[in-house]
Amino acid sequence: MARLNGKVALITGGNSGIGLATAKRFVQEGAKVVITGRNQESLTAAVNELGAENAVAVQAEAADPAGSERAVAAAIERFGKLDIVFANAGISGGTPLGDTKLEDFEQILKVNVTGVFFTVQAAVPHLQAGASVILVGSVLATTGGVTRAAYAASKGAVTSMARVFASELSPRGIRVNTVVPGATKTPIWKATEPEQIAKLEAGLSRSIPLNRLGEPDEIANAVLFLASDESSFVQAAQLQVDGGADGAPLGAPIYRQ
Repeated sequence: MARLNGKVALITGGNSGIGLATAKRFVQEGAKVVITGRNQESLTAAVNELGAENAVAVQAEAADPAGSERAVAAAIERFGKLDIVFANAGISGGTPLGDTKLEDFEQILKVNVTGVFFTVQAAVPHLQAGASVILVGSVLATTGGVTRAAYAASKGAVTSMARVFASELSPRGIRVNTVVPGATKTPIWKATEPEQIAKLEAGLSRSIPLNRLGEPDEIANAVLFLASDESSFVQAAQLQVDGGADGAPLGAPIYRQ
């Protein structure tokens, strides 16, 4: 039996990368999905791939509470309910000390923290016992990645918010957990020249015990577990999907003899 049969999910940033991979897995497992994103062209392509009978796209900015409200309303109007929230949308960017503009720093926090909060807030009135909320952390919240202060802070905030959400929503039987990806191959890499990509991948792989980057489908499988009834007693957990980068960093190739 499909693991998400009859479920309805909201996936922010569902038009590419981990979000789209997750939308595909959810549909394969019997769910209907509402996806959001900024780019209408990629949203339309995603719906075509997922099937118009299975998916609805809502163009929305991740940091705009009104966009979150529209997405939730679309789920209720089209599918009649909402069971799963995957607050996946987020942005990265360097914020080096001594060379960062206030607006650049604040934009990362606005999208990655404020946007996540208001996505969940918009959905909460429609969630019933058994619903699942999944947030997205990052290994960079704990690794001290150079020039990533705003991004690391935002992802640390997300993991902290997940614990608060779990405390607030546990009495209603709603679960809240965080998936924590490591370095993963996503469309953001397409902005880089192939030679640079190969060099970057090789360098990053040396810092990962499993000696490779993750694939979006591997993150999507973890999200599927947290969304399904298979994780019915998993609450306020952080599921690392990072090839061991956080749990066993000294096992990485860079430290091997």
